[in-house]
Amino acid sequence: MSFLTRKKSMDLAGVGEAQRLKPTLSWPHLLALGVGGIIGTGILTLIGVGAGKAGPAVILSFAIAGLICACAALAYAEMATMIPTSGSAYTYSYVVLGEALAWVIGWSLILEYSLVVSAVAVGWSGYAAPLLEAWAGVPMSLMRGPELGGIVNLPAIFIIAVVAGLLIIGTKESATLNAILVVVKTIALAVFVAVALPYFSADNLEPFMPFGFPKSGEAGAEVGVMAAAAIIFFAFYGFDAIATAAEETKNPSRDLSIGIVGSMLLCVIIYMGVAVAAVGALSYTQFSNSPEPLALIMRQLQQPGVATFLAATAVIALPTVILAFFYGQSRIFFVMARDGLLPESLAKVSSRGSPVRITIFTAVIVAVIAGLIPLEEIAALANAGTLAAFVAVSVCMLVLRVRAPEMERKFRTPLAWPVGIAAILGCTYLFFSLPTQTQFYFLVWNVLGVLVYLAYGMRKSRLAKA
Repeated sequence: MSFLTRKKSMDLAGVGEAQRLKPTLSWPHLLALGVGGIIGTGILTLIGVGAGKAGPAVILSFAIAGLICACAALAYAEMATMIPTSGSAYTYSYVVLGEALAWVIGWSLILEYSLVVSAVAVGWSGYAAPLLEAWAGVPMSLMRGPELGGIVNLPAIFIIAVVAGLLIIGTKESATLNAILVVVKTIALAVFVAVALPYFSADNLEPFMPFGFPKSGEAGAEVGVMAAAAIIFFAFYGFDAIATAAEETKNPSRDLSIGIVGSMLLCVIIYMGVAVAAVGALSYTQFSNSPEPLALIMRQLQQPGVATFLAATAVIALPTVILAFFYGQSRIFFVMARDGLLPESLAKVSSRGSPVRITIFTAVIVAVIAGLIPLEEIAALANAGTLAAFVAVSVCMLVLRVRAPEMERKFRTPLAWPVGIAAILGCTYLFFSLPTQTQFYFLVWNVLGVLVYLAYGMRKSRLAKA
């Protein structure tokens, strides 16, 4: 039963050079990676889904989800500076809680990152498809998944292939391009707020909470402020991808906390501004569940030029989210393979320091998901994996505060116990606010994961061999 308790060390002891990632990133790269990962489909697309569940109170949903994510981000910052190796929540769990729980968290992270990349690719397609049809005459049937009457979502598959190619070329090069696109995306949101705010009307906020606070509704429909928060929680995470870059950071003890906490605070401010401008400028009933809600709002306000600008910007800049999470997914896969829980042959880096094999493997998986599965179902299931990881990181932080209070902490979470407990309870509540079907699928996914671990990882892990 040693697999329940065996833990790996905090450093890279026993890892050969062929399996080590090269440190090439500094704090501006990490800050851009975080902002690029956070600002994306959540605000550009899922604000419409959230408004359909909560009405104007989607503003409150954003605030609740942001507060819970902020607590988790502080826990991540402390753990990342203490354990500056790749793997994020999976690695922290392996060091603190043991191999068995680490596998469950790693398996949940695989779900999170794979589905986020797929969901954002589908969201990108929602903006790209109308432009391609208008400008290039591409039939819409070739650009929509089965849920919208098409066959396969080809634009989503295409953008995944492009991002995979960038990551194969090199980490620093793709991070630099990401930083440029993040600036473009931030400018676009600022333009939306500036144009929408003059149209703000208090009448659009009535009734403010049409579906109540907790999930409720007729015929089992799960709506309300918390139901919306559980879905648009998707809009806030992305900072956890920074933690997967720890091993590739030049000065992790300083740069990781700047990237994680800085990107989270910046994005909360941006999101609140966009949410207020959106629901104040137009009745939520007119843009709820739209695949391109911000562009739709601009068209309804007779601002077609701004709508086209937003749609074009989304097409250009949404790939930054795909890049951030694709990067995180490939690193999770890489570290799990390096630990022996997945085939070690996948844990090889190229001469440029990129894990090419695992990147291609990841691209195939997420392309299949993006081509065939609807956006809302992807986002909800991705949230379940993320919430599990956030709980694990918060637990790890509190366990180390008891087990190793003397350890050096380059970043110390203020009010660690209240913050950690708030993150754990908040994430747990959001998990149970997800659709029941999503919770069931998450359970099935983890039962499958346990079977994979018992059949392979338990015997093949590096610690088992040792």
